[in-house]
Amino acid sequence: MIKYALVMIASTILFTMPAQGQKADLIIKNAKIYTVDPEFSAAEALAVKDGLFIGVGSDEEILKKYTSDNIIDAGGKTIYPGFIDAHCHFLMYGQTLQKANLRDTKSFEEILEILKRHHRENPEGWLEGTGWDHNDWPVKEFPDNRKLNELYPNIPVVLTRIDGHAVLANKAAIQASGIRANDFEESEIIRENGKMTGIFLENAADALKKAIPPVSRKGKETALMKAQRNCFAVGLTSVHDAGLPHDDIALIDSLQEKGDLKMRIYSMMSPDEKNMAQLAKGPIVKPRLHVASIKLYADGALGSRGAKLLAPYSDAPETSGIFVNEKDYLTSICRKAYEAGFQINTHCIGDAAVKRMLDIYQEILGGPNDRRWRIEHAQIVAPEDFARFREYSVIPSVQTTHCTSDMYWAGDRIGERIKYAYAYKQLLDENGWLPNGSDFPIEEINPILGFYAGVVRKDPAGWPPERFQPENAISRKEALRAMTIWAAKAAFEENEKGSIEPGKLADFVMLDTDLMEAKEDQLVDSKVLMTVSNGEVVYRKE
Repeated sequence: MIKYALVMIASTILFTMPAQGQKADLIIKNAKIYTVDPEFSAAEALAVKDGLFIGVGSDEEILKKYTSDNIIDAGGKTIYPGFIDAHCHFLMYGQTLQKANLRDTKSFEEILEILKRHHRENPEGWLEGTGWDHNDWPVKEFPDNRKLNELYPNIPVVLTRIDGHAVLANKAAIQASGIRANDFEESEIIRENGKMTGIFLENAADALKKAIPPVSRKGKETALMKAQRNCFAVGLTSVHDAGLPHDDIALIDSLQEKGDLKMRIYSMMSPDEKNMAQLAKGPIVKPRLHVASIKLYADGALGSRGAKLLAPYSDAPETSGIFVNEKDYLTSICRKAYEAGFQINTHCIGDAAVKRMLDIYQEILGGPNDRRWRIEHAQIVAPEDFARFREYSVIPSVQTTHCTSDMYWAGDRIGERIKYAYAYKQLLDENGWLPNGSDFPIEEINPILGFYAGVVRKDPAGWPPERFQPENAISRKEALRAMTIWAAKAAFEENEKGSIEPGKLADFVMLDTDLMEAKEDQLVDSKVLMTVSNGEVVYRKE
C-alpha cells in the first residue's frame, strides 16, 4: 500500500538536523504519556515540529534537546495517541444531528411526542427521526404507521431504526417512494393482512430512503463540521467512514484541501459506478484523506432480525435473516478489488454472513497474506470459522459497545449461539490484533465507552454485576491498542499514526483519567482535556 511519502520525507529531514536546542512548535512536559509503541513504554514529555513528533522521553531529555515558545505543563495528566474509530459513519452522524433524536426512547408514544416538538421547530419538508429501538420498549415488537398516518396525513415521515437497517414510514412517505407491497420479498416489507405496516427492512428500507429529498451540499458541509467538532471533543483524531459514495468523498476532500475539515478520514468506498472507476486509478493517499478500500454488505442487523443466520432465529423460527447481496455479486467486487490492490471490508453480523464472506475471501486470498481484508462486526461466528481468520489473515473489525448494547435481548434472538457472539478475545487470539470502532451514530461517538465495554463487559450503569460473557473481555492494553495502533494498522497506517513515536503524525489526546490504572467505575466518566491533531490544539476543555 502507498504510504504517506511527504510525512516520511519530512521525518528524514528532521532527524538530520542537529538536536541540541532544536526549535519545536510545541512541547508537552510533566505528563504521563502512554506511547503505545511496541514496548508500550511510558514517557513524561514530547516535542512536536511541523505536525510530527520529533522527541519523546523524560522531561529532562526533552527540555535539554528542544526549545519552544509553546510549552504546556500537563500537570501530571495522562496523554495517549489520538484515538481512532475503526468503523463509524462520520458524515451520517453529522446528518443525524439535524433530525429528531429518538435514541433511548422507552415507547412509541414517547417518539410521537418528540416528533411533535421537532416538527414545530422544523415545519418544512419531510419529517425525519433516527435512533429508535423497539427492543427497549415494554412490547418488543415493530410498531406500525397508523398513528403517523393520523397525525401527518400529508407530510412524509421516515423514522430510521438505531441500526440503520429498518425504517418506519407513514403512508405519505410510501406513496412518495412509489413502493408497492409486492415489490420486495416478504422478509423485507412487514405486512399485516397483506397490507404494508410501514416497516421496511434492508433493501426495501434503502429504496424508501432514496425517495427522501437529498441533502444539499451546504447541508452536508454543515454536518461534517458538526461531526468534527463533536469527535475532537471526545479525543478522536481519525475515523474510518464505513461506506461513502464518490461525491461525498469528493466533498470531504475539498473541505480538507481548504483546511476546514481537519479530521483524518479513512474512507471506505461504496461500490457505486464512480467509485469502482477509482480502482483503475489506484488508492488516494493525502495527509488527511486515505481511500483504499471498498465497503460491502453481506446481511442486515440482529436487532431487526436482518442478520443472516445458519439456523432460524430462536425467537422467530419462521426466519433466518436476510442476505442483502447475491454471492456472485460480492465475489465479483472482491476479485476486482484484489486485482487493483484495494482492501475489502464487509459488514457481517450473522454466522451465515460471516461464513459466506470467509468462503469468498478464502477463494481469492488463498492463504496467509497482507491484504488486510476485514470482516466488519464479526458479531456471530460459527465455531468452525474462528480459525479461518488466522488461516487467511482476515481482520475482525469489531465494535465492543455492540455487546453491551445488545446483551439485554441478544440471547433471545440466537439462543445457545450467544456463546459464539461478541467473542472479541477469541477473535483477538486468532488474529493477533483487533481494531475497534463504535459504528456511530448507531452507538455513541465516545471511544472511551468502547474501551470500557471491551474491558469491563458491563453497561455504563455497571450491569450485569457478573459481567456479560467475561471470558471474552480484552485487557486494558489490548483495548487501548485496538483504538490506536491496531486501528491504524487496519488502514495500513501504522507507520504514520497510532502511537507516540518520533517521525509519526503529532495526533494525541490528554485525559483527566489514567485508563490503565483507574477503577472500573471511573472509566466511563473520563473527560478529554485536550485534543491535538497535526500538532495543533483542536479541542480544549473549558
